[in-house]
Amino acid sequence: MSGRRGPVGERELVGAEPTSGFRGLVGYVIDAWREGYCEMVLEVGPQHVNRSGVLHGGVVSTLIDASCGYAGCFCPDPDRVRKAVTLSLNTHFARAATGGTVRAIGRVKGGGRRIFFASAELVDARGDILALGDGSFRYFRGSEDPAGVPIDTRLTG
Repeated sequence: MSGRRGPVGERELVGAEPTSGFRGLVGYVIDAWREGYCEMVLEVGPQHVNRSGVLHGGVVSTLIDASCGYAGCFCPDPDRVRKAVTLSLNTHFARAATGGTVRAIGRVKGGGRRIFFASAELVDARGDILALGDGSFRYFRGSEDPAGVPIDTRLTG
């Protein structure tokens, strides 16, 4: 995808092809991304359900973790990046999903220079809450600066 899309400040990553192997494997797409906020969507397929036919808890936790992490790692410069690692993650399951589209909405809630806290909700197409979660995340060295660090092309192609 070229150029910017959505509200001012959203990155080219919105709606783009996956930039990591795991994101590509799971298949979620970033639908909105700006400072302190991230929305991602997943079209639930047979590869996402457990043996009971409902969305696997690991997929639910992945979407909560990823939307929280991305919410804290927005960088407005397309040539730079911010990265963080999850320190803790809590997931609370409310309802089961068997198909359709699910949306994870992550928001930064606070933090300091190196650590931030975020929460997320996972909703179905009707907006019903499927799960809630929150976590704490630590920035990689250099990523605590909102300007981020240069993208390492050895890792991104």
